[in-house]
Amino acid sequence: MQIQGIQKILREKGLKVTPQRVAILGALHEMHNHPTAEMIIEHIRETYPNIAMGTVYNILETFVRHGIVNKVNTDEDAMHYDGVTSMHHHLYSPETGQIEDYMDEQLNKMLTDYFQEKNITNFEIEKISLQIKGKFINN
Repeated sequence: MQIQGIQKILREKGLKVTPQRVAILGALHEMHNHPTAEMIIEHIRETYPNIAMGTVYNILETFVRHGIVNKVNTDEDAMHYDGVTSMHHHLYSPETGQIEDYMDEQLNKMLTDYFQEKNITNFEIEKISLQIKGKFINN
């Protein structure tokens, strides 16, 4: 994603455009591997050698609150982040820590329809996301 696109996303969400925010969101989109905050800071340290870990965490949390990125929970202690905010799911291998996006419109419709039909009382569904655990098999 180009800098102008990143700046546009930040402005549309009502966030101030700062070099750190642009670098972090840019790194997230460049990496494509659901990175941890530590992986992101390692990626941007060449350009921003003095950026603090706390700054990276705070910016990522701001992005999550504004719907710019999503958190991806795993069996690991570290939180992973995902720049794809459209409805999708994740294939996750606890053995390797690898996370891959799984896009399936039919599954999305099935899940949405299912929960609409169930009409869960006293609960408003904001997002549906499956994590499918298994092993990636090399072909």
